[in-house]
Amino acid sequence: MIPATFDYAAPATLDEAIALLEKHGDEAKILAGGHSLIPMMKLRFASPEFLIDINNIPGLSYIREEDGYLKIGALTRESDLEHNPIVKAKFPIFTDATKLIADPQVRNMGTIGGNLAHGDAANDHPAVMLALRAEVVATGPNGQRTIPIDAFFFGFYMTALEPSEILTEIRIPLPGAGTSNAYHKLERKVGDYATAGVAVQLALDSQGVCREVGIGLTNVNPTPMRAARSEDVLRGQKITDELIAQAAKFASEDCSPSSDLRGDEAYKRSMVGVLVKRMIRKAMERAS
Repeated sequence: MIPATFDYAAPATLDEAIALLEKHGDEAKILAGGHSLIPMMKLRFASPEFLIDINNIPGLSYIREEDGYLKIGALTRESDLEHNPIVKAKFPIFTDATKLIADPQVRNMGTIGGNLAHGDAANDHPAVMLALRAEVVATGPNGQRTIPIDAFFFGFYMTALEPSEILTEIRIPLPGAGTSNAYHKLERKVGDYATAGVAVQLALDSQGVCREVGIGLTNVNPTPMRAARSEDVLRGQKITDELIAQAAKFASEDCSPSSDLRGDEAYKRSMVGVLVKRMIRKAMERAS
C-alpha cells in the first residue's frame, strides 16, 4: 500500500527538531532508521501528517564509555553495535541480539533509538535494555531528563516520551567483574519477529553467588516485560539447576503471550521457560 499524504522536514539541529515537534504536536513523528515507522505507514496503521527526519543532526551516533556507563547515541545503527569492539568485549548480548534483527540491509539503517522509541514489545532491544537496567535520555524544550528503562514502556506502542521530546541517548551501567549477558529469540524464519525471546544479565561473585540479575522477555506480553519473580529467585543465591528451573517456571507463568500464527499461548509459555534456562546458563558460562 501507499502511505497517506504527509509533510516532511529534515532539520539540521536538535533544537530545530524539537521546535517542529512542539509546533505539530501529536501529528508529527520522528524518522530515524524508518524500519518500524515506514511499514506501519504503508499499511495505514500509522498516518502522521508530518515527518521529522533527524538523520542530518550531528552528534547523535556514537558508542563510548563515560562516567561509569556505556553511552549509545540514539542514531547509532544496528550494524555499528554489531561490530563495535567495546560492545563485543563487555556486552556480547548486543552481538546476540543484533544478528537476529531482520537482515544486514535493515541493520545498516535501523537505529537503536528508534527500536526503543517505537515501544513495540516484539522488538529485541527493549528486553535487552531491561536485562541491562539501562536508562533512556529524552531531550525536549525544557532540556534533558533521564528515564529508567522500567518506567519507559507504558502500553501498546506507548512510551514515557512526551510529544515534544526526542530519545537522544541510552545509558547502560558498565559491568563489574564476573558479569556477563546473553540473548536469544525463537523465530519462524530468519529476521522474523520473536515467537519468544529472553535477555539475561548475571553478576557473579568469586564464589559463584549471584550479586545481581536482570531478565527481560520479548513479545510475550503487551509491553516489554521484566521477569521480576525469576530475578528474585536467583539474586543472592548460588545458582543451581533447581533455581534455574524455578526461574524458568516463574517467567513462563508471569508472561502474557497471545496465540497467533507464531504459536498458541501454551507453546509460547513453554518456550519462555526453555529460553530462560538456556540464557541463564549461557550468561553464567560467559561470566566465568
